[in-house]
Amino acid sequence: MTAPLHRIYGRPLDAGMPKGFDQAIFGMGCYWGVERLFWQQDGVWLTEVGFAGGTVPNPTYKQVCAGGTGQAEVVRLIYDSSRVSYERLLQVFWENHNPTQGNRQGNDICDQYRSLIMYFNDSQRIAAERSKVDYGNRLAVGGYPDITTQIVAAGPFYPAEEDHQQYLDRYPDGYCGLRGTGIQAHLRDFAEDS
Repeated sequence: MTAPLHRIYGRPLDAGMPKGFDQAIFGMGCYWGVERLFWQQDGVWLTEVGFAGGTVPNPTYKQVCAGGTGQAEVVRLIYDSSRVSYERLLQVFWENHNPTQGNRQGNDICDQYRSLIMYFNDSQRIAAERSKVDYGNRLAVGGYPDITTQIVAAGPFYPAEEDHQQYLDRYPDGYCGLRGTGIQAHLRDFAEDS
């Protein structure tokens, strides 16, 4: 069976990662708006919504919504790091949701909506951890509580059903609960020692 094509890029959703490209996984609440946010970023080559960080393999959207899977709604990106840095992707991540809300984003409440960064190597881990400290300090100045974002090693990623892929391209007026705090993240190289 042929894999469905990405509605924006025209590439198969199961396309292999081109040589020299990297991948990232971010959870920022409902994945529909998160996917649109990242497919609009220069240098992102492919986006795919799905589930990660839980204990139940290959869950359906219905199972995740029912609770008990531990899975978070996430977006997996393949990106050209010569055109967009991981630090820039982290800036987009921090600025476009509220990472202080625990198992929720706005009115979406459940652990599937938690803030999550899954790293694929040590440089991503270091950059994510340093950016979390930096952005946490910026949020504190703005009166926000501590960041609750989980930063964990990448585990299995389970693609969501086809009708959830590029959902807001299919249904431009569909639900998007994505809201930032209004606090800007500082773009810097968090992988290097200061």
